[in-house]
Amino acid sequence: MTALVLPGADDTAPERTGRLRRELRAVHALVHRDLLRLACQRVPTALMLLHPVLYLFILGGGLAALIPTASLGVGYRTYLFPGMLMMTVQTPAIMVGIRLITDRQSGYLRELLMAPVGRTTLLLGGCAGGTLVATVQGAVLLALAGTVGLPYDPVLLAMLLGGMALASFALTALSLALAVGLRSPETFHTLLGLVMMPLLFLSGGFFPLTSLPGWAQALAAANPLAYGVDVLRRSIALRVPDGAAAGSVEWAGRQPPLLLEAGLLLALGVLALLWAARRFGRPE
Repeated sequence: MTALVLPGADDTAPERTGRLRRELRAVHALVHRDLLRLACQRVPTALMLLHPVLYLFILGGGLAALIPTASLGVGYRTYLFPGMLMMTVQTPAIMVGIRLITDRQSGYLRELLMAPVGRTTLLLGGCAGGTLVATVQGAVLLALAGTVGLPYDPVLLAMLLGGMALASFALTALSLALAVGLRSPETFHTLLGLVMMPLLFLSGGFFPLTSLPGWAQALAAANPLAYGVDVLRRSIALRVPDGAAAGSVEWAGRQPPLLLEAGLLLALGVLALLWAARRFGRPE
């Protein structure tokens, strides 16, 4: 006996499956493009990594003789290491926003928009690629953990890698949210020059935030870089309690829980990406 099938009852299921595959292939292609760019542009990548390494060994080595260990609870190079990890992932995350603007100017973005996928998918692919590239570059700097007195503990390295991935996602999403409404890379660079250096110095990567005046601590509490550095530093403190400094971010004199800080970074990245997707969804 033949079962009765209503016309069009299951027509949408294969269509949804095919559309999902197209969207996933588009995300994969954009991530693959970013990985190929990372593999081909070896000199720019090496220069990006050289910057935090110079800070770590020149600045860290010079100030280590001036800043007593007792004031930080740890040697200055060890204290500086989470900040340098954040500096490492910050640059490639920001580059995603710059590429979005230059792709729009060159006409490459218009060609991408002709693909049979959603605009949000293209933005998600760019965010995923930028997050992965930033995390990979940060993972390279993890090889220097032993030089600053940290053990090569697999659990510690995994926690630091996860913290960098979370911070990379938040920074990449914020970069896209800023770039999606701009048409000039010069404007983007100008805005970065105005905000990135103050945010970096208010991140707790170079000195404890508790030593700042109250108004500066309030600004630091709204700084996403400060939460990224804090997650990395407190991850170290969990595995090396006798050789790590405490976190710097405080709310009303108390440190927020580590999981709450990680959740705030994730929520910030998701909200920034949703806002960017809404702006990007408008016709060019």
